[in-house]
Parts: sequence; C-alpha cells; structure tokens
Amino acid sequence: MSLFFKINKFTIYLLLLCLVCCLFSSVKGQSNKPKFNVIAFYTAKDDKAHISFVHEANKWFPLIAAKYNFSYDSTKNWNNMNAEFLSHYQVVIFLDTRPDDPAQRAAFQKYMENGGGWMGFHFSAFALTPSAFPQNWDWYHNTFLGSGQYASNIWRPSQAILDVDRNFPATKHMPKKFKTSPNEWYRWEKDLRKNPDIKILCSIDSASFPLGTGPKLSEIWHSGYYPVVWTNKNYKMIYLNIGHNDMDYEHKYDNTDRTLSRTFDSKMEAKLVIEALLWLGKSDH
Repeated sequence: MSLFFKINKFTIYLLLLCLVCCLFSSVKGQSNKPKFNVIAFYTAKDDKAHISFVHEANKWFPLIAAKYNFSYDSTKNWNNMNAEFLSHYQVVIFLDTRPDDPAQRAAFQKYMENGGGWMGFHFSAFALTPSAFPQNWDWYHNTFLGSGQYASNIWRPSQAILDVDRNFPATKHMPKKFKTSPNEWYRWEKDLRKNPDIKILCSIDSASFPLGTGPKLSEIWHSGYYPVVWTNKNYKMIYLNIGHNDMDYEHKYDNTDRTLSRTFDSKMEAKLVIEALLWLGKSDH
C-alpha cells in the first residue's frame, strides 16, 4: 500500500507539473500574440527614390513590429486588395502608390468605411490629370485625403523643419518642432485648412525657407503654408508626405543610383510614424 501511495503521489505531482507548464505556455502564447496586424502595399517601379524608400520601409517596419508587438506583412500584389484578404489586417499602408482597379478601390473604400486603419506615404496621394496617375478617384483624393490633385513640388529633396499640432493622440508625445530627413515636398490643389473634416498635424515651419535648391525657381519655396501630415476625422487614417529619399541622381559617387539619405534616419520622423501606427492599431477609437 505504501508503494502504491508513493506511485500515486508521484503521478499527481507529474500531472500538476504538466498543468502548470500548459498554463505557462498558454499565458506566454497569449502575451506573444500580435496586438494588431499590418499589411503594406507597394509598387516600387520607375522612380528610384520611391523604390529606395520602399526597400528601406520593408526593412525598418519588421524591426519596429518586433519591438512593439504587432505583425507586418508587405505585398506588391494589388489584387490582394479585397475584402477577404483585408479582413485579416487592422491597418493598411500604402508605401508608394494607390490601387487603380475599380474593384480594388471599392474594397479599400469599404474597408475604411467599416473602421479599418490606413497610413499613406508621399506618392500614395499623388494624382495629376493628365499623367500616369490621373485624378480619377474622387472619393480617395477629394473626400478621404481632401487634397485633390498634386500641384507642384520642391527640388531637390531637402530637409525641412516641421511645426507639430500636439493636440492629437499620434502627435501628443512629439516635440513642437523637429527637423526631417531630405524629402521632395508636395503642394496640393486644395487648401486643407478650409476642410472641416481634415486636421493638419504637421506643416512646414517658416524657418525652412528657402526650401529646395532648384535649378528651376519654381522648385524653391520662399513662403507659404504647406501641410505635410494630416488626418481625416471621419476615418482612422494618417497621411504623411514623407517617403522620397535623396539619391545620387548626378552619379557623383558611382553609377549605382546610391541612396544619399533615408527617411527613418530622422529619429523624430521615425517616432512620428511609430506613434501614428500604434494609434491606428488600437481598437478603442
């Protein structure tokens, strides 16, 4: 009987040990579960600076995802812009372009109207008629972004000082002003200050002027108001007019189209993107 009791006691001990291990494994598994899932769409075609940014982003975002416990996937297959595929993600990123197929556009609009999150960079807001990217999507360019068509840009890519509106969850931890990496800054057709649905989060500070080096005089800004980061109050979205790295266009160094600057080398730009993404990924707003 004594041997039987010892065997039973040992068996119970093993069972309890297994139960504790299972519970620990379950808790650990739950803690490692991503807080939210992100999918980035991109094209990475033609423009060397945009391609450089896409490559940079697709290396940088996975590192940030691991640090802040979200998942990051990327795809250049825009046919994935459909309801079933998007249902697995809480945030969609456009790294350089936008969907052009009507079915893809309809799927994206429905995703946003149903509470999905979106972050867009630089060229994802570009539209100009006539061009390879005409303004033929009124909901996206006029209602959603509110900016209308592209109007002009500075050249060459230059650093700017940005004024920050910190009265917003994604910018409340940012400084009032910060300096960016070199970028090709855009001017827009519509004045976003007159749109009640738009909240401008960052704009170019006057200390940045003159901004750009030309050679065309029109590519150098000496004054004016230029919003570069904003959100639409009716959607869970943030657009950032960053994502055009400076390149060795003149081949001063070699013939390899060397990247001369990287967007996320600016710690404050990186912080802004992280804060914005974490805000977009939260389920309670």
